[in-house]
Amino acid sequence: MMRRRAWLLLSIFLGAVPCTPLVFGDDAEAWKQQFHEVLERPEYRPSHWGILVCDAATGDVILEQNADKLFAPASVTKLFSVAAAWETFGPDHRFVTPVYRRGLVDGDGRLDGDVILVAGGDLSLGGRTTAQGEIAFRNGDHTYANGNSTAQLTAEEPLAGLNELASAIASAGIRRIEGDILVDSRLFESASSTGSGPDRVAPFQINDNVLDFVIQPGADGQPATVTWRPETSLFDVDALVDTVGADEKPQIELSWATRGRAVVRGRIPADRAPLVKVLEWPDPDSVARGLFIEALRRAGITTKASPLTPASRESLPSADWYATAPRIASLESPAFSEEAKLILKVSHNLHASTLPLLLAVRHGKRTLSDGLAIEGEVLSKLGVDRTSISFGGGAGGDRADFVTPRATVALLRTMFGRPDFDRFRAALPVLGVDGTLATVVPPDSPARGRVSAKTGTLYWDDNLNRRTLLTSKALAGYIDGQSGRRLAFAIFVNLAHLPSPDETVREGKALGRLAEILQQSL
Repeated sequence: MMRRRAWLLLSIFLGAVPCTPLVFGDDAEAWKQQFHEVLERPEYRPSHWGILVCDAATGDVILEQNADKLFAPASVTKLFSVAAAWETFGPDHRFVTPVYRRGLVDGDGRLDGDVILVAGGDLSLGGRTTAQGEIAFRNGDHTYANGNSTAQLTAEEPLAGLNELASAIASAGIRRIEGDILVDSRLFESASSTGSGPDRVAPFQINDNVLDFVIQPGADGQPATVTWRPETSLFDVDALVDTVGADEKPQIELSWATRGRAVVRGRIPADRAPLVKVLEWPDPDSVARGLFIEALRRAGITTKASPLTPASRESLPSADWYATAPRIASLESPAFSEEAKLILKVSHNLHASTLPLLLAVRHGKRTLSDGLAIEGEVLSKLGVDRTSISFGGGAGGDRADFVTPRATVALLRTMFGRPDFDRFRAALPVLGVDGTLATVVPPDSPARGRVSAKTGTLYWDDNLNRRTLLTSKALAGYIDGQSGRRLAFAIFVNLAHLPSPDETVREGKALGRLAEILQQSL
């Protein structure tokens, strides 16, 4: 016999904040109890929870706790950075990387002058672009490889964009370059990235400015096979990694011995999958120049410039020169919606850290502080009370990064009301399907595919107790409720003790469980 659904007026209290009445079935108390069971686990006794769940369309509050208190958002910061860039550039915006010549080309294809590659804001420079014009990603991005053993490489050629530019120059009839190959990286002032991954935010980003190493174990006691990409003569690698017993843990150390000389040492267990690790190169301008020269040579163009010579800004033209200079090639990025998808799906710190700088450039500025001020203005237009938030960067790892659940949901509701909302939501990780939410619920979860949200994780080493302090675990986005209702939500838990950084998986599953409860109950 089916139960009769009843109209119940239920005020759920988390802390002391009442919520608006909702329609529930006879299992309302069970839902309330399930939610509380997660929040009241012993491991969260010293923690702080911030929660706000609203009807995405009407703004009716369903559930809240500490919604106006500040919480460290970790990578939920990227929601704000991406939304501000989305509003500024639009989802269809494409960044252009141009190449100019300075000098004349004779009938034999000889350029009596220089070729200049100019940074234009393309964060992948063709290195992740698929045949369908999308930006490829793997759920475990290579930029996080040094912090875990699950990172994977995309199949795309990381130098594809440079190769395309070089081929276009050859097609334009240039066969020999007598002058220099220059790179113009004056787009913005370099800054530091926040969060794990590459440290330096630079105008030229090729393969995220890292060497990828793939370490394949051999038989126990034998050397492992170490390969790397991109393939280039710019770097020499001295690699010696031992294969050890299958019950041992991998341990890999990477370093630069001298400029252009990488050292790889360590051990890897037998019978495990290949291990990906990365090493950030120290001079993005010089590497971009060297890789471009190699691409020109692969395209059949002769150049006297050496790829091993460091880049120099001394002979670059003035910014005004480009307005009338002959452009000989250009590379167009995929639509910004694809870049947003990469940043949000895998929580790409380097690219998210670059977004405020690109906002600065759009307004004739060049610094991170200028970009963040501009971002604040844009967020105000998007309905966010900018006085209730604080950011020191674009990715979520800065000590100044704090938001309230209410400001987060306000942003989510504004984006929900946009005509391009479906594209914005498609850029978010999907519960149980992809990105950083791929594995936080079981494959048979009834909420699988019905929650799209940005995750956040931030922790520090507690050396006093030889453990980890989880500063923040966060989840914010959208839920398609079982009843058909669409929800916007933000959940933060700050300050929890963990035995090790690996245990952040525990909190990921806890927040996934809360989203699952909401999806099934509302």
